[in-house]
Amino acid sequence: MGAAMKYSLRNFLILLIISAVIIVGFNFWKAEEKLPYIDYSTFIAQLSEDEITKVTIEGSKITATDKFDRQYQTFTPDVKSILERLEQKKIVITTRPFSDSSPFFFSPFLLILVLGGWMYFLMQQQKGGGFTKNKSKLTPEIKQHVTFEDVAGIPEAKEELVETVEFLKHSSKFMRLGGRIPKGVLLQGPPGTGKTLLAKAIAGEAGVPFYSMSGSDFVEMFVGVGASRVRNLFEQAKKNAPCIIFIDEIDAVGRSRGAAGAQGGQDEREQTLNALLVEMDGFKSGETVIIVAATNRPDVLDPALLRPGRFDRQVNILPPDVKGREKILEVHAQKLIMSKEVQLANVARSTPGFTGAELANLMNESALMAARRNKDFIETTDIEEAKDKILMGAERKGMVISHQERKVTAYHEAGHAIVAHLLPESDPVHKITIIPRGRALGLTQQLPLDDRHSYSREYLRSRVMTLLGGRTAEEIVFNQFTTGASNDLQSATEIATRMVCEWGMSDLLGPRAYVIADQSFLQTGAVKRTYSEETAKAIDQEINKIIEDCYQETMIILEGKIAYLHKLAEILLEAETIDAEEVNIILKCKEVNKLNEEMLRNRKRELHAT
Repeated sequence: MGAAMKYSLRNFLILLIISAVIIVGFNFWKAEEKLPYIDYSTFIAQLSEDEITKVTIEGSKITATDKFDRQYQTFTPDVKSILERLEQKKIVITTRPFSDSSPFFFSPFLLILVLGGWMYFLMQQQKGGGFTKNKSKLTPEIKQHVTFEDVAGIPEAKEELVETVEFLKHSSKFMRLGGRIPKGVLLQGPPGTGKTLLAKAIAGEAGVPFYSMSGSDFVEMFVGVGASRVRNLFEQAKKNAPCIIFIDEIDAVGRSRGAAGAQGGQDEREQTLNALLVEMDGFKSGETVIIVAATNRPDVLDPALLRPGRFDRQVNILPPDVKGREKILEVHAQKLIMSKEVQLANVARSTPGFTGAELANLMNESALMAARRNKDFIETTDIEEAKDKILMGAERKGMVISHQERKVTAYHEAGHAIVAHLLPESDPVHKITIIPRGRALGLTQQLPLDDRHSYSREYLRSRVMTLLGGRTAEEIVFNQFTTGASNDLQSATEIATRMVCEWGMSDLLGPRAYVIADQSFLQTGAVKRTYSEETAKAIDQEINKIIEDCYQETMIILEGKIAYLHKLAEILLEAETIDAEEVNIILKCKEVNKLNEEMLRNRKRELHAT
């Protein structure tokens, strides 16, 4: 409560100063509002000379207005006699009841009222814990129903956490030989991979109280409040041991100290982090309190949090593989009414890179789509449309597009599809559409056959060539460029840059990495240059060479399949959306192949003639 009392005293003094300034200013303003004062004899003289036109009488105070509209104030010893003289002169008389409106009467009362209310507020804050009141949410044992059966797709992480459950259930078994129970478990991984669900499952399996709190709940604008909340949280946890403290998004309070934006030892976040470090070191050997924290930014955490004795165990939770995705889909499918034709294994294969949260969203969207169409169960088409909506955005069928724009878009997407189909290292084409989705006028969707964990140089070049296929098709057919290739060019440039600077895939520069993160700029994401200007020039040349070579190869491919390009664009203009099977039929059609050979022969004759 020391920090809260200091905060209360400081704010009490601030309020006192502000009240005094307001009262003095108000009094000064009222003083400035007073009229000039004249002697009573002077007023009588002006009245005798008919210079007074209007009079206001308030008690013994007289406010007079002369013939020049100037106002004066004076006081009369005898109101009755002055009224007779005013009536004789036929002067307009206004009377008001006597009232002392001086602010000096009300100012002390107002000040006492305000300060009294503020003191009452502080007392109520201190009774209820005030600004340092613990915001954690306690989930008792009887209310915790989440277990490891509700967590699917991440078996390795579950195996690592089974021992944590054993620590909570049978702590004496592990401590009988003098061992120490690990204090902290850090769950780190991309968003949506199930970190919070895993923490609840640990508490559910162990059958112990579960304290849940977000890292941002510790951080306040007042120095010392977060540290007090940390101490209160751990004090409650020790009383209910064995238990689990779960801190979600711990990077909000656990960032490296002294980084950009800090203000030295007085920074609230640093004081809160220091209190957390001290409390984690302060556990007695017999206290079974385990801290489980989750973050998707382990790179910005303070090293003191990650040392042995604090977060002893760090569990990496990555997006599930194809088998994990199938199990996650089965867990969510139990709550839905699915058609028997739905094959979850096929859905799992078509969703590479999806996290658990994204798969849950996919099943929920498919259920909503089926309900919108008044179906009795969810079909495969509903899941496919939900997946397209998540990956490509909602359809914008009401968007007005000219015929020329639709034609350019059709050839653009056809160029992507043909290049992706012909390159051996490229991912297969899944679907092509020229219906606007999101911000795009059209999309060509590719889905890999298997999950990829590393990428070869040939695959990356195929990816760059596929991205350049749309721009190349526009140049071949229309001999012009449009802004529709902007995202393709950005992605191609990024891949080429990483090939040279990160993955060492340059023949000229060799196996070297030219981008190194600067640890002193973790807050800003800046990078540290470790090469000369000559090397920078060579890097630019290599990036340009990769993109230019890929562009020329893409041009050769599409010029050699010009009939296929026209046929695929023509069908796209009619059907608007075609799938992988239809693309394969078109690209294997014998009639189109004959037409393509004839067009190539004509092209050779034209070139020979010129």
